[in-house]
Amino acid sequence: MSGTTPSTADEIAALFRGAIRSGRLGDGERLPTVRQTAKDFDVAQATAAKAYKALEHEGLVVTRTAAGTRVASGASRAPQVVIERARALAEAGEDAGVSVEDVVAILRAVWAPGDAGPESY
Repeated sequence: MSGTTPSTADEIAALFRGAIRSGRLGDGERLPTVRQTAKDFDVAQATAAKAYKALEHEGLVVTRTAAGTRVASGASRAPQVVIERARALAEAGEDAGVSVEDVVAILRAVWAPGDAGPESY
């Protein structure tokens, strides 16, 4: 997503996934109804429902009749230090005029578990 309103099920799921992983939506917290999500993002209810199904398939949310869709227990698991540093990175990228896509690309490039550094490229 590039700062625009999400319009596909994948984009909506990514938005909620980020909110869950960052702790903005905590364990047990209720998500808006499918109808409300569709209205909020100006998409078909089927699109919103598809996003929720993807999140449910990933184990991030649980849907129960009459109880709605809630963040699954343990789904909001990013440590606070990761959240704080991600926010700092986002702020630094924004201040420098770097797009979110470029910041993510940079993060992916430096995220090499077991990598010994640039000399291993």
